[in-house]
Amino acid sequence: MFKPMPHHEPRLQDAFLTRRDFLCRCGMGMGGLSLAGLFGQIGPVSAIGAEPDLVSPLAPRPPQFAPKAKRVIHFFLNGGPSHIDTFDPKPALEKYANKQLPIANLRTERKTGAAFPSPFKFKKYGQSGIEVSELFPKIAEHIDDIAVIRSMEANLPNHEPSLMLMNCGDAVMSRPSVGSWVTYGLGTENQNLPGFIAMCPGGYPIKEAENWQSGFLPGVFQGTFIDTQHTKIEKLIEHIRSSYASLKQQRQQLDLLHQLNEEHLHRRAQDSRLEARIQSFELAYRMQMEAADVFDISKEPEAVRASYGEGVHARQTLIARRLLERGVRFVQLWHGAGQPWDNHDDIQLHAKLAKEIDQPIAALLTDLKQRGMLEDTLIIFGGEFGRTPTVELNDSGSQKKGRDHNPYGFSMWLAGGGVKGGTVYGATDEFGFKAVENKVHVHDLHATVLHLLGFDHEKFTYRYAGRDFRLTDVQGNVVKEILA
Repeated sequence: MFKPMPHHEPRLQDAFLTRRDFLCRCGMGMGGLSLAGLFGQIGPVSAIGAEPDLVSPLAPRPPQFAPKAKRVIHFFLNGGPSHIDTFDPKPALEKYANKQLPIANLRTERKTGAAFPSPFKFKKYGQSGIEVSELFPKIAEHIDDIAVIRSMEANLPNHEPSLMLMNCGDAVMSRPSVGSWVTYGLGTENQNLPGFIAMCPGGYPIKEAENWQSGFLPGVFQGTFIDTQHTKIEKLIEHIRSSYASLKQQRQQLDLLHQLNEEHLHRRAQDSRLEARIQSFELAYRMQMEAADVFDISKEPEAVRASYGEGVHARQTLIARRLLERGVRFVQLWHGAGQPWDNHDDIQLHAKLAKEIDQPIAALLTDLKQRGMLEDTLIIFGGEFGRTPTVELNDSGSQKKGRDHNPYGFSMWLAGGGVKGGTVYGATDEFGFKAVENKVHVHDLHATVLHLLGFDHEKFTYRYAGRDFRLTDVQGNVVKEILA
């Protein structure tokens, strides 16, 4: 007698039959097992030795030791601001004005000529008496909360490799950005917003999204780009809202997609790349609820908005504070996409540029202190390199009124989050051409940032291609003298 075949309710997993599954069922199982093994090795190695969090890779995680800072805001002055005209006064240049400097030739990208004294006056500020240029009078009022490093060093006098070195720790190879490392190690305190946001008004800078790339880290740790020249949420964040489906319909679609992806993920031995894709879909949905609120600065008191001033940089600085307040881990604020600080022809342009950010940054320092956030928020300020103390020459040999790139010595400053305020560390030579005292390479800066966040930069690693990688490669020392 014919017996009907047993059957069961339709199951989601029965809908999956990939080419690999087909080959495995056709006698090639060992090859499939080998591939599965490879997939299993792709996942991240935890910074502190624990298993990776496959439920939410952005879930908050403790650092390796007690941190001084919990979050970071990085002001990136795109193009290379002149340290000689901002935070490193060089009166000796007056003596050699329009004369050749008595120093050995250092490689510069373009031809330079005689000594070029700063056209901007310096003044002592605060109890520390640190000298700051007239370009930043409002930031200077906070100098006792700031540690100025006057002996920074990079590797090359070109924008592209220097941007990569400052942002990703390597001038040539494609590596994860600092913000990606930080969110990989700490996660984020708000699951409805990205852990790492890069705001750059006017579009992408040189090297574009590579500046905030996740590199070989899972894609969920890459920075989210925001073009803050826009004010409407639909333009600030592309595809933040659907034109075709309600939130309820999107939730239903996402739930189905999540089931399909989860089944696929289960069959792929927890492939971290697919996990990042799943998390990105979920985050995009959740952002619709909270992003519109956090980017709406009209909800701030009028007095607060007035303290930050007018313009796109005032607005994005205030937005940055609102993001940090809501648990975003790393915010990078770019001053322009078109390298505005790259003033080869006229250094006087620095005055206009500084005016755009001086008041907003000073207001942020005040705002964070009043809210009790400055003590655990690390602020980083600077560009990819400095500029020469000599005037740039055009092709015919005549003088311009600007300065060329200088990676041999430049300034950056840190504030908040465990930094010893009212401090000057290191020095360039008497003309500001080269770091000569307590040199701080970019790797040292990165090691110090990680230390303040609770990580030993030598042990904070990620295994990729059979090797344990770290932000500082095989170099870097913590600058302990600027730690509180």
